[in-house]
Amino acid sequence: MQMKKRFFAVPAAAVGAGALVLSLTGAAGAAPWDRQGNDRPSVAGMKILLSNDDSMQMARPDGADGRGLYEVRRALCAAGADVVVMAPWAYMSGAGTSATGSGALTVSQRTALPAGFENDCAGAPSKGVVFGVCKGSAPCGPTTPSATPADTVRLAVRGGLAAKVGWKNGPDLVVTGANSGPNVASVTNDSGTLGAAIAGIDNGVPAIALSAGMDMDTFKVTERTYRAFADFIPGFVAGLKQKDLLTDKFVVSVNYPNAVEGRNPGRPVWAEIGTETVVPVAYVPTGDTFAIGMGDCAAPGTFCRPEEKRNADWTLLNQGHITVGAVDSNRTYGGGDDHKLEKFVKNGK
Repeated sequence: MQMKKRFFAVPAAAVGAGALVLSLTGAAGAAPWDRQGNDRPSVAGMKILLSNDDSMQMARPDGADGRGLYEVRRALCAAGADVVVMAPWAYMSGAGTSATGSGALTVSQRTALPAGFENDCAGAPSKGVVFGVCKGSAPCGPTTPSATPADTVRLAVRGGLAAKVGWKNGPDLVVTGANSGPNVASVTNDSGTLGAAIAGIDNGVPAIALSAGMDMDTFKVTERTYRAFADFIPGFVAGLKQKDLLTDKFVVSVNYPNAVEGRNPGRPVWAEIGTETVVPVAYVPTGDTFAIGMGDCAAPGTFCRPEEKRNADWTLLNQGHITVGAVDSNRTYGGGDDHKLEKFVKNGK
């Protein structure tokens, strides 16, 4: 998925009273993910289902088809979590919350894992087992249609984990991603990463959706970004757990900026899903066929919305911040319970 190459000036409202941007030393006391010593919260012992919309293949040179998933798997297992992957068999970006309502789904275990990630979860109770999920009743193969991201989570929590790894209870948490690109503003409803996470909360399991920012010169996520994001996640999840913020009332959506050497994104900032059209899509007709491609918001007849929120996720991500928001099927969650999450993001308490 391509994003508009755009950067924003910092709005004055974002640095005044009630500012979202936090310096590394701004809030009183260290946030849970910054703490050292015995009082630091932990994900040790948590049973975590990991999925995505990029697939579990990681066969492309740029890693856009699953590297983020394996980096997160590595980091969570290293922090003591028991991680099982059930992810789409093939690349399913843009699938949203779509799900398969008839027929059959097949679960295929991956035995040869990507180079460099083979032994990351060897000490975990479930050994970090990785499954790909496809449509149909035959074994998954090169041309087999993939299950959707939401399919994989629904299957997992409604009996797949019990049947394949013996989890009679749980998972404690669904984690989706890290996606090969941000999921912000107009992209949110299309996102299979968020769609899979929403399937988690729809089935009573807390869920976190992870999306990695692109290098806007190449429109790709770098290995540095995947690694930095993954290393951030265990402490952040542990902090949410400690503050009872792992809930099925909303998905915690986290977008991590493109990682640049020597530049620290600092603590997360609170963000709402923006209104801006991030990916303008054009439909070009040839007879009865319409080719789908990138549009131009300046072109007549293109449907592009401007940004209308001062603390919009896409704006803040482009400023280099880690953005965190609460999302449900109606996009930004507004049920009131997200105020506690907002407070945690802002000051770690």
